[in-house]
Amino acid sequence: MKTINYNEIIPEGVLFNLKEVEKMKIIKVDMAKKLILNRELEVVKIGSKLHLSRQVLIDYLIKNTISVTEY
Repeated sequence: MKTINYNEIIPEGVLFNLKEVEKMKIIKVDMAKKLILNRELEVVKIGSKLHLSRQVLIDYLIKNTISVTEY
């Protein structure tokens, strides 16, 4: 079975605000805020906006990917 390479899927960039992450169809803004409040996602706050790093997104996806054999 082929492993997903999230480096190829997620666009290049250092930080993405929550709306950008939602536009990428990774995590909706409301869900991202819940994950942040539960300390499941690490954020960078710039002014009043929250940003996720590309690596945090990749790590989150890897951690939450369930293989066919596990499901």
